[in-house]
Amino acid sequence: MSLKELLMQDMKTAMKEKDQVRKNTIQLVRSAILQEEKDNHIELSDDQVLDVIASQVKRRKTSLPEFEKSGRQDLIDELINEIEILMAYLPSQMTDEELEKVISEVIVELGATSIKDMGKVMGATSVKVKGQADNKRISEIVKKQLNS
Repeated sequence: MSLKELLMQDMKTAMKEKDQVRKNTIQLVRSAILQEEKDNHIELSDDQVLDVIASQVKRRKTSLPEFEKSGRQDLIDELINEIEILMAYLPSQMTDEELEKVISEVIVELGATSIKDMGKVMGATSVKVKGQADNKRISEIVKKQLNS
């Protein structure tokens, strides 16, 4: 079963169970997928669907500090719930130790020695850990390893 089919099935289940937050979250992701397909005139593969889901998670995580500043606990709780729902569709996230190991291997493979090589290391690492770590975490670890 493709990821798009799974999303559709989960949305139907959420509708039957009257789980509004889950239904609305999945609907928003499905509409983002559809928009991407229409914009580029393509049918998205599961990997591309994962990219869309990851970008939706990133958007929500980016919005979180703004809601915290405004003191809107109701919106914060809803946003955290949405993030948890979306994270269930992504591959399990790597721990920092696993990520550090992969980045170390990439640095050795590329022969990277300074922060000037950060772009190359980031690119190669992002491909290897696709969907298992966000670029912010990757960037922090790459900087730490290249500066030491």
